Amino acid sequence: MVFTINSTPRKDGFRMPGEFEEHKGTWMLWPTRTDTWRSGAKPAQRVYIEVAKAISQFEPVTMCVKADQYENARALLPHNIRIVEISSNDAWMRDIGPTFVKNDKGEVRGIDWGFNAWGGLDEGLYFPWDLDLLVKHKVMDIEQISRYDATDFILEGGAITVDGEGTLITTEQCVLNPNRNRNLSKEEIENKLIEYLNIEKIIWLKDGLVGDETDGHVDEVVFFVKPGEVAMGWTDDPNHPQYDVLQDAYKRLAEATDAKGRKLKINKIQMPEQITLSEAESMEIDFSRHSYNRSPNLTFISTYVNCYLCNGGVVLPTFNDPQDEHAIAAFEKMFPDRKIVTVNTREISVGGGNIHCITQQQPLP
Repeated sequence: MVFTINSTPRKDGFRMPGEFEEHKGTWMLWPTRTDTWRSGAKPAQRVYIEVAKAISQFEPVTMCVKADQYENARALLPHNIRIVEISSNDAWMRDIGPTFVKNDKGEVRGIDWGFNAWGGLDEGLYFPWDLDLLVKHKVMDIEQISRYDATDFILEGGAITVDGEGTLITTEQCVLNPNRNRNLSKEEIENKLIEYLNIEKIIWLKDGLVGDETDGHVDEVVFFVKPGEVAMGWTDDPNHPQYDVLQDAYKRLAEATDAKGRKLKINKIQMPEQITLSEAESMEIDFSRHSYNRSPNLTFISTYVNCYLCNGGVVLPTFNDPQDEHAIAAFEKMFPDRKIVTVNTREISVGGGNIHCITQQQPLP
């Protein structure tokens, strides 16, 4: 049984490590939702398999699967990938899974945040999300780690990035959105993040990317390469739909200092062409009045920064775009000690996210 601790990570000397720190393993969720994923979720499942295989080159991977998909997933996934039976409403482990924190004595615990499907009854992406609410607790139960109960506070893992040394970057558009924690002031929200992630400094970006159905998650904009260094999506084209957002984000990051007083080194990663669904592909997605409308006239975000850092590797999304090769070269330069493995993730993009959104790292104690 998971032991729920009546305290906060900060009080207990626990912190959220950077993603670049060593992992015990990676958690994922198997996609099945036919009003998110086209063609019975089969194309998405194939890409999830490729992502899981890529990560498993570097560290253990656990795929959480609904009971009626267990046999199928077990047949399709390599045997070195652990499969556990966990029900969920969709397959975004970054946002549905726990945030792990650790101390300097080799202990790892988990945070059980509240979740409302990115906006609640009026603005959320689907209803219900009742199964998603139990995923964090179940993961902690499987791992036999203690739990911090923060279910009174709505937060998704994709909304935050940390350097493990006291600095957090997030967006006002998402974390201060009234569809998340309507009754809390900015100061109260900051205090919650400080207490549960054990940070000293929050760098607030204004907005996430235009058209981001999660209300502007930071993991589509920027991530920490290591303490003092970030990588962000970029375009030099003033007519690009993301130009203004990225200009503003760059200005804020360039003017900021981190918790240690350092100016940030900023790597600009040019974005590929943005993605649309064909009419035929759109018709392969089940209609549901409770779900996000994935029509051919929508543009879906494609960015290289929604990647995943694992032990000795980076799993990098590609899009069959001329910009892919430039992105690979940029990542090889940023991560000389890591192997860059690419996966074409167009199918995840049209579902509303990318590699970072479908993974959650569990740190090594």
